[in-house]
Amino acid sequence: MGSVQTITLVGCQVGLRFSADREILDRLFESVGPSMIREYVLLCSPTTNPDSVSCQTEPCVSQRMTPRMKSAVGPSGAPSIVSLPNDKSRKDSVMNRRKLIALSAVFVTAVAALLISSQTVLVSARNGGARGQNGDREEPPPPFYNPYPTGILPADLNSEIARVLREVDNIEFEALAQLRALPSPTLTNQPPILAHTGQRLNVLLGKVMNFDKNISPFKDRACGFCHMPYVGFSGPIPSVNLTMVAYPGSFQFRAGKRTAQRYTYSPSFPVLNYNETQAAFFGGNFWDSRATGYKLGSPDEEQAQGPPVDTQEHMLPDTACIAFRLQTAVYKPFFIEVWGDAIDTIKFPHNTEEICGTPGGASVFGTNTMPIKLSSADRSIANDVYDHWAQSIDQYETSPDVSAFSSKFDAFLHDPATNPLTADEMAGYNLFRGKANCNSCHLDGRSTAPTPATGTAPNGEDTGAAADTRPVFTCFGSANLGLPLNPRDAIYYQDKPDFFGFTANPFGFGFRDLGLGAFLRSGPGSWASPNDTWTQFAPTSDGQMQTSSARNVALVPPQCPTTEAPGPYFQKEFFHNGYIKSLKQLVHFYNTRDVFAFQFNVTSGHCPTGTTEKVDCWPMPEVPNNIDMTIGKLGLSDTEENQIVAFLQTLSDGFTRPYPDINTFTGMCTTCNPATDPNCSSSRQGNNFLIPTPSPLPPCASVICGVAPLPGPKPIP
Repeated sequence: MGSVQTITLVGCQVGLRFSADREILDRLFESVGPSMIREYVLLCSPTTNPDSVSCQTEPCVSQRMTPRMKSAVGPSGAPSIVSLPNDKSRKDSVMNRRKLIALSAVFVTAVAALLISSQTVLVSARNGGARGQNGDREEPPPPFYNPYPTGILPADLNSEIARVLREVDNIEFEALAQLRALPSPTLTNQPPILAHTGQRLNVLLGKVMNFDKNISPFKDRACGFCHMPYVGFSGPIPSVNLTMVAYPGSFQFRAGKRTAQRYTYSPSFPVLNYNETQAAFFGGNFWDSRATGYKLGSPDEEQAQGPPVDTQEHMLPDTACIAFRLQTAVYKPFFIEVWGDAIDTIKFPHNTEEICGTPGGASVFGTNTMPIKLSSADRSIANDVYDHWAQSIDQYETSPDVSAFSSKFDAFLHDPATNPLTADEMAGYNLFRGKANCNSCHLDGRSTAPTPATGTAPNGEDTGAAADTRPVFTCFGSANLGLPLNPRDAIYYQDKPDFFGFTANPFGFGFRDLGLGAFLRSGPGSWASPNDTWTQFAPTSDGQMQTSSARNVALVPPQCPTTEAPGPYFQKEFFHNGYIKSLKQLVHFYNTRDVFAFQFNVTSGHCPTGTTEKVDCWPMPEVPNNIDMTIGKLGLSDTEENQIVAFLQTLSDGFTRPYPDINTFTGMCTTCNPATDPNCSSSRQGNNFLIPTPSPLPPCASVICGVAPLPGPKPIP
């Protein structure tokens, strides 16, 4: 493709002619200062002329300009053609510079659009960093934070981040197009109801917000960045899944401590509650169930409120930053249509962009979690906007766009004669419900009657009194499965302050992830518990993590048809700390944990000579208390393990109808050669990347394991 010569802005009817000379563009930005350039969102697509692109602003450039910027366009957005000099002259007039301020971001964005893809894409001009103290220039992006030893960060991390961000942009663009095409709902009734298309409007609004990168300090992280559709809304970067476990947030390379949990079917989880009869907690969202649902009545809604202000994910320093960014969002008219126009009444102070452009946890904020100074009335409205943000995202996650119930197993339940499982899948299902004991936690909602042929009673009908035709494959509880500490987890290396003075984990390898137990104590790295009476149950909850739905555990992009080596496969990671790298390993762990773990008192990377980690040697549990002993010695054969894997693959959505956005993956599948790589098998998958845990392993930090009520029945090493 040749250099871009012309951009035509449709809608505001603003034309701009320029020479695509990068030196001239650089001089322009240098002279006017990036802080004076507002953000513009363009919908760009190629034209029949390979040297041009047609762009339309959303909703219109002139509607988002300051008076000075409007002067560059002319009254009411009248055409104003501005030509850049083709020579190298540095005598740009002040007047022309001002005229180009409003449009400079436009043509740079359009050029980027052409470089990214020949397909229609959504392109955003992006601020480079927080606004400086003088308010007239923006600081350049801060340097990378890289406390990691060689090999923790994957070699392709930067290019893979860029790939996923492009995919995020494309999904957002398509969702915006669907929003625009949707007929407006009718506001009617008492109580008020958005009739006809109101539900779909809210679903699409939630989808657009889910893929909006602007909800982060550097406008480079969306919820979808860590949760993409083609992997069941879990982690979309194979090399990250193989190496650093947790995904890098808006300030690179700060990262969290756990895997990106799938949020398909997460809206099904109830409000967190303690069942006294069973002496166990049920419900909530997140691995540690800290999104209880006590405030909004939905754990999934409260889960959506977490990442935007998490210091290692989106990293916004104040929940009000969401309302601030939504005030200028391209989809704001749709937000107002659903939730009203109160958002426009919030009066933000002049330094709000500076605050929202600084990652949470920065030393400049101290312990202040609400650095934006708002009136009580404006703070209340901003809080409502924050709630509405979460409620719309929950509507998206509840919809068939995410939680589809469209798997082969769903088709089998509907009509087993027409949609039978294969022999191995059927055998795996019977093992799942019987010998393997999977169904004790990942409930299928069916009768336990004999299932010799169809998975239901011999007459083809379920004999259970309360059979579930839409089983979620979870008990909504939590358990400590006894997983080993994973020394590849990025959290262990973030023990020094970053550029902003934030230290994610001052304990280093003294950190232990107590999961639900840490939350019940309001411990480090979790949220404050909303119920003091729960604290007493912390010792019996240490190490417990949420029992996720088994649905979509095997969902992968069509071009990478499996999660299992040798492939071509998509490299996923499983459980909260990503120690397990394949479904075969997952089933083998459940089957043999107690056979090959307790005879070897070792940590990861230190299995005895003559053994193979994850095959005939399982390192000791990170948290040895409260281990679920209903698994670990199941007596399954290798064939039976494989049959359970085959059944798990029937739980992937997209069988009865295409799964939305599953074709958005633009990366590469993984392959290996068993003839040259001894670890090229689903049993040893990822073992080339094993690293040793420090020896001796530092004891658990006192601020984690020394907080009353103390862990029991024995101290955590």
